[in-house]
Amino acid sequence: MTLYPLNIGSPEIAVRSLTKRFGEREVLREIDFKVNAGDLVAIVGASGGGKTVLLDHLTGLMIPSEGTVAVVDHTKPDTPMVDLNEIDDDRLDEVRLAWSIVFQRNALFSGTVFDNIALWLREHAGMSEEQIAQRVRESIAAAALDVDDVIGKDRDSLSGGMAKRVAIARAIAADPLVLFYDEPTTGLDPVISAQIHELIWNVHHRARQGETPVEGKAKRTSIVVTHDKDLLRRLGPRVVMLDQGRVVYDGAYERFLHSTHPAAVEYLRKMPELHGREA
Repeated sequence: MTLYPLNIGSPEIAVRSLTKRFGEREVLREIDFKVNAGDLVAIVGASGGGKTVLLDHLTGLMIPSEGTVAVVDHTKPDTPMVDLNEIDDDRLDEVRLAWSIVFQRNALFSGTVFDNIALWLREHAGMSEEQIAQRVRESIAAAALDVDDVIGKDRDSLSGGMAKRVAIARAIAADPLVLFYDEPTTGLDPVISAQIHELIWNVHHRARQGETPVEGKAKRTSIVVTHDKDLLRRLGPRVVMLDQGRVVYDGAYERFLHSTHPAAVEYLRKMPELHGREA
């Protein structure tokens, strides 16, 4: 199925008055923000502050108690943004064809690296087995892995860092317009984490299949939930900070470092500890 990209800066996701309650506990409170095509956004905040719940709403895994999450349907270029709460499962599956999600625990299934990457392509891409094999190899190479060394490895034989890169290779193979990452460096040592930082940056700017790279132009939209201070420093993303279910900062990383908001000050002080705790 053809996916139609947006011009850089056009709205990709719009969150309006998003509130989520579990019983009497309010986890998200009146969240408002937009993600534009080409944005690289980091969602940060203390443990229990609502980051994962927000990500689950952005990807349609949860339904808001109040408010809306509207997204672009890249399979229908002339339609307005759609409210994820108002479309049926079939339409949601179509919308998700433009997305890839890299889960915190990678979500690789039992089988080889090749099997993990090829499955989505067989089900959705309409490619021949020869084309799938080529795309798998290209994606593994793009994830900075030795293709011949890892392509036949079983999931259970992969190290933590290698499994994470395979998960990213699977995301690359789908050639998505939007990538979501949930704590992509949790549990990894600093050297491997630095490689994942670089990989996220490279994938964000990597031209899609059949497109010519344009210097300085992002080809994708990336949203990263993270506690990793070094990731923020290396990528310099737009930062959205949650505290007690509310957005308390939304802006450039450089300004975030000097924010005087008490929650931001305390969070920046504790961020290395939080990153270790999530491992």
